[in-house]
Amino acid sequence: MSEAKARIKTGRAVGISSFLIGTIIISVFFFTYSFLVAIIGLAFIGIATIANLGIFSILVRQAIKVRNMRKKSLSTAGLLLLNIPVMLVYSNFALTLMNTVIIKFTNDTGSQISDVNIIGCEGGYIEKLDVNESKTVWIAITGDCSIDIDYLSNGERKSEAVAGYVTLSNGARVRHSIDGKDKAIFF
Repeated sequence: MSEAKARIKTGRAVGISSFLIGTIIISVFFFTYSFLVAIIGLAFIGIATIANLGIFSILVRQAIKVRNMRKKSLSTAGLLLLNIPVMLVYSNFALTLMNTVIIKFTNDTGSQISDVNIIGCEGGYIEKLDVNESKTVWIAITGDCSIDIDYLSNGERKSEAVAGYVTLSNGARVRHSIDGKDKAIFF
């Protein structure tokens, strides 16, 4: 195999593996909110950027010098460039997750509840929850805040604490059992 073909093969492998590894990292972060995964993701962005740009520049030089490999060299360089918008989208999504609390509310009161107001941060609303029914709400963290709920149960307005303190870059995925008891979680 010629050197030019080997560079193209390497470029394709790096482009595809960068995309796949980045996708795995953002997926694991989405499901775990792990700080370690976030650090690994940041390190990967740096390493992948250097590798992709380095191979990109080699392929562009090759396209200029080796005329019969120009089309394949440039198409592989284009593949490497496609990782830039993907990385930007993934980074934006990770930042959104870091500034969002995803709460799965489950009605454990023993009766249907309605008019569930989520108070604090960006807030939210759930029209009704049947017994043992769950709904997930994404709440943007707008600064230092707490999250509470109030709701109607058997015609009576009740309230309970959900999260005692949340702040920017402190997103989390939590479950909250609505049962009339305060559970002021700090995360």
